[in-house]
Amino acid sequence: MATTQGIKLDDETQRRLKALAEKRHRSPHWLMRSAIENYLEQEEQYEQEKTEDMTRWEHYVLTGKAIDQEKVEAWLKDLSHGKSRKWQA
Repeated sequence: MATTQGIKLDDETQRRLKALAEKRHRSPHWLMRSAIENYLEQEEQYEQEKTEDMTRWEHYVLTGKAIDQEKVEAWLKDLSHGKSRKWQA
């Protein structure tokens, strides 16, 4: 279900939005929806990462366990050689 939302834009922002929409052969509505969706994805990812970081920090505070320097260096070396792999503690 879609709900209509209103937004007030100043004249300059409205002009820029219209100009970009014309260059991209899109509607101003499409650009606004796309911008909002991208922003939400970015911010949701940030919040997820922040939650994971806090969980890891709390685990460290409770246990004192950290990641060995050698494991970090090996992981970073692989990344620098284009070997992308998920981190494993």
